[in-house]
Amino acid sequence: MEPIRLHEGLVYPLNRANIDTDQIIPKQFLKGIERQGFGQFLFFNWRYDSDGKLRDDFSLNDEKYRGASILVAGENFGCGSSREHAPWAIEDFGFKVIIAPSYADIFYNNSVKNGILLVQLPETQVELLTKRAETDSYRVSIDLEKQLVSDTKGFEAPFDIPSYHKEMLLNGWDEISVTLTQEDKITTYEQNH
Repeated sequence: MEPIRLHEGLVYPLNRANIDTDQIIPKQFLKGIERQGFGQFLFFNWRYDSDGKLRDDFSLNDEKYRGASILVAGENFGCGSSREHAPWAIEDFGFKVIIAPSYADIFYNNSVKNGILLVQLPETQVELLTKRAETDSYRVSIDLEKQLVSDTKGFEAPFDIPSYHKEMLLNGWDEISVTLTQEDKITTYEQNH
């Protein structure tokens, strides 16, 4: 995984609450176990019509959001089943950061383990970011070290993140990488037992 320290990017607003993991990636795409190739199926039932063509009435298909790396959404993002394919699809599509008022716990943990920064902000601040992104090509910066979201229009919002998750994201570690930071102690233990 790549470390995240400071991320600046185009914002895509998905002004919906309670987006569950089946909406993020439908069940028919869960057969693969590699972490790549799932981005094409992200929000599949919203992005594509019954003939498999991109829908004009779903905003993510709008050219102005091409290359967006920050997803802003409503509360309880990632609810539903615990499928790890959901963060795989989000990351593979190109989103590095999600900003929402709240997240489902399992989705939150799966996302951090896959290198996606989840920022939790109050609903009023999320609504402001959503409105700005809906009306214009809108970019924000997320400074993980300072735990701050900002834009060039004067918006600044601090956010909390558990120190363990912050360390993982700053270093680009998954849980295996965290374990390997103790490799010398593990080797010593194995040699003595």
